[in-house]
Amino acid sequence: MTVHETLPPPAAPVPFSEALAVWIRVGFLSFGGAAGQIAMLHTIIVEEKKWLDEKRFLHALNYCTLLPGPEAQQLATYIGWLLHGVRGGLTAGLLFVLPGALIVLAMSMLYVTARGVPIVDGIFFGIKAAVLVIVVQAVIKMAKRVGDAAVLKAIIAGSLLAILLFQVPYPLIVAAAAAFGAFLLPQPAEAVPASRPSPGRYATLVTNTLVWGTVWLAPVALAALLLGPGHILTQIGLFFSQLAVITFGGAYALLVWLAQAAVEQKGWVTAIEMADGLGLAETKPGPTILVTQFVGFLAAFRASDPFSPMTAAILGAAMTTWVTFAPSFLFIFAGAPFVEDLRHNRLLAGALKGITAAVVGVILYLAIWFGLHVFFGAVGALAIGPLRLPTVDPLALDWKAAALAVIAFVLAFRVKLGLIPLIAVMAVLGVAVKLTLG
Repeated sequence: MTVHETLPPPAAPVPFSEALAVWIRVGFLSFGGAAGQIAMLHTIIVEEKKWLDEKRFLHALNYCTLLPGPEAQQLATYIGWLLHGVRGGLTAGLLFVLPGALIVLAMSMLYVTARGVPIVDGIFFGIKAAVLVIVVQAVIKMAKRVGDAAVLKAIIAGSLLAILLFQVPYPLIVAAAAAFGAFLLPQPAEAVPASRPSPGRYATLVTNTLVWGTVWLAPVALAALLLGPGHILTQIGLFFSQLAVITFGGAYALLVWLAQAAVEQKGWVTAIEMADGLGLAETKPGPTILVTQFVGFLAAFRASDPFSPMTAAILGAAMTTWVTFAPSFLFIFAGAPFVEDLRHNRLLAGALKGITAAVVGVILYLAIWFGLHVFFGAVGALAIGPLRLPTVDPLALDWKAAALAVIAFVLAFRVKLGLIPLIAVMAVLGVAVKLTLG
């Protein structure tokens, strides 16, 4: 059984060529993060084209919000699938990502070849200030989605302290938050007792998971076979495959695990480069989670054997992008029939609320982490038993970075400047600072 059988079909058949034109348009215009991208999809699909009605669109959106990974891309995939089956889902999902991925690749190549040029350094210096604002705005937006229950507030505080003071891995925080939310939150009125999917759906889940799981992990297996399990391309594939299935809360929550693993444990990139990558990801169409491609590019660039650095970097970017987004196709094509039976499950509803609360806490940590590294460069740690308190040298404060951050916050919260104009203004100011003050 498929989702096509649980809902009425679209009002009228849509020519594939017309849908293709729309998905190309969406791919090049999907700025503004997940919220803006979902709003754009609603405007085009529901209001302009009238391919789906409001109820059907919201049904698709509700399912996609249950999933880890980029929900806007998953929503586009879901809609494409509803309209034209697997062909439509692949077309919509790939075109949603491809333009932004190519732009990030071009910017990454510029990043490694033109650093040291004052103008290029100035652009990234200014973008870092905008990144701090972007992350703080993400905290505020996510916090508005969390209820007032004491359990949720405790999860927010506990998540922040767990990662800030005890370096608890992000996956464990998500798991704990889901458990607290499932068993301690009051159950919503619309929730229903736990239900079991029909036996036929288990068979559908297993079959489709095997097919799409193979498609997802085939490049990783090929890299391991040809280059060995320790090669950087294999390691990138394995790492970002794991990351793709726990990224509840969007790209900013994902960055916390990237900060823990790619920066602090693996040493693939520095904290400053992470901020640069997020700035790049915010300036192009497509999902913000494409910041992972930037990390994969740099990691492979620095461990390129037996390839040239640029060839390895391009392969690393391709591997990262594939294993980050391929799971979305698995979730839509294989998981929808199964999860539809669980969408109103009361334990699942509570778990998702708990995860949302945890994400607020970890993104707040991300804001602190970025701020310390941008303002002070190096961040140390003071160990007191199991606690590790972050430390900085006050004399190392970069007053130019701090001044730009103040300007960025004023422009965002007082002037109400939009995301793309804010990044553009801060890039210009960064160039001015580098050319005049060094």
